[in-house]
Amino acid sequence: MRFTGGCMCGAVRYECVSEPSPEVKYYEIIGDSGAIVCRGFCPNCGARLFGKADASPHVTSIMTGSLDDPRWFRPQADIYTASAQPWDYMNPDLPKFPRLPEN
Repeated sequence: MRFTGGCMCGAVRYECVSEPSPEVKYYEIIGDSGAIVCRGFCPNCGARLFGKADASPHVTSIMTGSLDDPRWFRPQADIYTASAQPWDYMNPDLPKFPRLPEN
């Protein structure tokens, strides 16, 4: 399935089959696994677009809110439920994980 998206100001655009253009800025943190996690942002408006983790170098996560048409997206699980806010509705039919599940 081909899908497209981008940041709020339009400076960064992407589709699932290509690299983002122009350059995304990344901020690194230490994740739960102890490995580096990179969060990608538009350098112009600051919208969060992507996530990459050293623990899973073959996977790039895409922030659903950056999709041009997020209606087709269907969540498969709720993760980090241990830090969920009491007002956050979670679909009771989805599997729940207090933290990121082990591979």
